[in-house]
Amino acid sequence: MAQVQRMSRLMVKTLRDDPADAETLSHKLLVRAGYVRRNAAGIWSWLPLGMKVLENVSRVVREEMDAIGAQEVLLPALLPKEPYEASGRWEEYGPELFRLQDRKGGDYLLGPTHEEIFTQLVKDQCTSYKDLPVILYQIQTKYRDEARPRSGILRGREFQMKDSYSFDTTDEGLAESYALHRQAYIRIFDRLGLDHKIVSAISGAMGGSASEEFLAPAAAGEDTFVYCPNCEYAANTEAVTFKAEAVDGSAVGPVEELDTPDTPTIESLAEHLGVPASATLKNLLVKVDGEIVAVGVPGDREVDLGKLEDHLAPAVVELVTAEDFEGRPDLVRGYVGPQGLDKVRFIADPRVAPGTAWITGANKADTHAKNVVAGRDFQVDDYLDVVVVEENDPCPNCGTGLKMDRAIEIGHIFQLGRKYADAFQLDVLGQNGKPVRVTMGSYGIGVSRAVAALAEQHADDKGLCWPAEVAPADVHVVAAGKALQTELALEVSEKLKDAGLRVLVDDRAGVSPGVKFTDAELIGVPKILVAGRRSAEGVLELKDRRTGEREELTVDEAITRLSA
Repeated sequence: MAQVQRMSRLMVKTLRDDPADAETLSHKLLVRAGYVRRNAAGIWSWLPLGMKVLENVSRVVREEMDAIGAQEVLLPALLPKEPYEASGRWEEYGPELFRLQDRKGGDYLLGPTHEEIFTQLVKDQCTSYKDLPVILYQIQTKYRDEARPRSGILRGREFQMKDSYSFDTTDEGLAESYALHRQAYIRIFDRLGLDHKIVSAISGAMGGSASEEFLAPAAAGEDTFVYCPNCEYAANTEAVTFKAEAVDGSAVGPVEELDTPDTPTIESLAEHLGVPASATLKNLLVKVDGEIVAVGVPGDREVDLGKLEDHLAPAVVELVTAEDFEGRPDLVRGYVGPQGLDKVRFIADPRVAPGTAWITGANKADTHAKNVVAGRDFQVDDYLDVVVVEENDPCPNCGTGLKMDRAIEIGHIFQLGRKYADAFQLDVLGQNGKPVRVTMGSYGIGVSRAVAALAEQHADDKGLCWPAEVAPADVHVVAAGKALQTELALEVSEKLKDAGLRVLVDDRAGVSPGVKFTDAELIGVPKILVAGRRSAEGVLELKDRRTGEREELTVDEAITRLSA
């Protein structure tokens, strides 16, 4: 909406120095420019300028969601325990779920996502196949009890999110709803001005099958993703898979035990034997729902516990402790090998393919074994890709070495399937008069997180450089100081408003031109119009915030140029 916002009346306090606790660029600039203010760890207030940007992001999201036929609702943030017990997520979500009790002792939570509540809503409102498909969405405050809230609004305990949910009677319908959201997300992030990558992902606690993340590459990103420079493959590191082919191990000699005193680690073993770590087999012991499980990976690779947890979810995965070896003579700490582990489930990375030969523990103190062949001397119960991905690992599609980058997750889309419909028996009457189980999709956009991602991607050494679609104003008019200049600045601001523009005008008295110019660059409105030394002639200076290009224009020329 066209308006004039005078800085003399605006609640904004800019800072010359970075906050002492700020590490990321967005944290520093959003605080310094007066967009947000910290209340506590992971809890932030949005100030007037910040609200304008947040509302602009929300507007773009709403417009594109409405364009695919989605309907907006608003569900409560304070939710009862029972629906989350029914889905299993009351326990699965773990300590990140905010749990509380009312005065009567009833259990509640602050919603992190709303799959359960939307499912109940549709169960109540939709009874026939004629009521579907339907897509519902909301933009609402979400809550997560982050262990280490940091990076300003990037990783908070309270945040703004758009979550939408599709309900269809067929898998083909779900695929169509998923495709609609995927294209809507591309349009949203393109309009916002966010450079983004679409990568394969895992579903985690959300459940379901197909899953993709939308990532904004940035140095402050907490997600690491890989991409192939030769093809279109891209994936979150937790979703990267490795395909290993069986090899012919028939020529490998029999198992031979080796005297290896004081070599309980891969490093000490490789040094003692004079072999590369890649020739050894590392066997990590974990507990899965209390049961000891061995995980085998090549000795030069690390186990990605996050991947392992996702593969085994909802089971709880923990590292073993010294106490777990007590009463287990078959488990010799530092010298475990998969051969002879009859009472232990053995999971292996695909790189431990049938026919591959390894040096590994002999299940005896100070002893290892060589020529231990997968499929001959030990059996793998389950193959799971569980190693930490490294740069130059082969692309699953074409074999080219993968590249790695850091990014901020700004969106995530899931084909949930019938996980929640099964939990709540969400059926509708089908065309044949029989009940049909509904299938669902879940689709999230971090609205407040998108603001931080924009600040990370659109800034320079002077401050923020907002894209026009989300900026708090279309033009920042600066009165360079004298009464004549202020009068001209206010006059041209009103004319710009009449032309349909949103105007921020710096009419502050007693503030030097230098401070005003510095603040204009810090705040980051795309166009800066200065009423300066040639104000008496009716001439203004127009500056492009991003490129720094300047030109002198008359008032009429400036209005024509800016309103074009």
